[in-house]
Amino acid sequence: MFSPEFIEDLWYGKHPVSILLAPAGWLYGLMMQVRRTLYQSGLIPVQKLRAPVIVIGNLTVGGTGKTPLVIWIARFLKARGFRPGIVSRGYGGKVKEWPQQVRTDSNPDLVGDEPVLIARRTGCPVAISPKRRIAAEELIAYAGCNIILCDDGLQHLALPRDIEIAVVDGIRRFGNHRCLPAGPLREPVSRISSVDMVVSNGATGRHEYMMEYIPENLVSLADENKRMNIDTLSGGTVHALAGIGNPSRFFAYLRGKKLQLIKHEFPDHYAYAAADIQFGDGLPVVMTEKDAVKCMRFASKEHWYLPINAKMPDTFEHRFEYLLKEITNGQETA
Repeated sequence: MFSPEFIEDLWYGKHPVSILLAPAGWLYGLMMQVRRTLYQSGLIPVQKLRAPVIVIGNLTVGGTGKTPLVIWIARFLKARGFRPGIVSRGYGGKVKEWPQQVRTDSNPDLVGDEPVLIARRTGCPVAISPKRRIAAEELIAYAGCNIILCDDGLQHLALPRDIEIAVVDGIRRFGNHRCLPAGPLREPVSRISSVDMVVSNGATGRHEYMMEYIPENLVSLADENKRMNIDTLSGGTVHALAGIGNPSRFFAYLRGKKLQLIKHEFPDHYAYAAADIQFGDGLPVVMTEKDAVKCMRFASKEHWYLPINAKMPDTFEHRFEYLLKEITNGQETA
């Protein structure tokens, strides 16, 4: 098993092994292009659903910040009278029967951390399945959803889509521009030109929309009614805990608040045990909200999480509203 540091250097640095793996990356990219052509040509048929579908995905492996955007879009749709449902693969979950409904109190060990987080933050019906089309059909038939959001799934072409939005890490971008295993790409970079909108969670390129993260006050895992301004901890030492795709931004924010960090990095979608977050020194433990949904059942008063909200520019909102009217014939209510 390769270390995260090795993979980071391989995909985002100039590790020589990446050059050796380049032919495998070319073959992988070619296979993905052929597969997409088969779907586009109709040789592999895809039947439309009874509701429009919006896919929010990315080209690279690992976290690019899709979840805050999914939450923003779900709230945007609800404010305009739509009844959005959200489908996801449910990465990290152990459930074996699909589709599976996800509620605000669902066990993230079974259904995955991100679906539970999305259910909690949006109040929308959420369902998971490796075959996202089945999950979408369930939400339309039994939850009365009249528009579907797919968290990830840009490469899941068996799910029809009316709008595609790609999210790009504004700092790491596309790494070495190579496909797996030589680089982080699930598809060649050229795929980005075919999506309807590109969102960057940092510095933007041409024709990209910037997504800003707006942190809120820290929330206690032991009592979510209890909140604390993070500046209260300024100058002190905290345990900073993250099991997400790219934790560097989270750690950098905490350092920017003049906190001394004892870092604890875990793999993405990590299944926590109580011993992973108990350090016995009385220092505050600060984690992401995605980690918090898995740690609440054994958290204590020193455990806090940092909620964040996406902030989208007016240009994104106007463009998205235009595309939305195109796929719904201008209808904004059920």
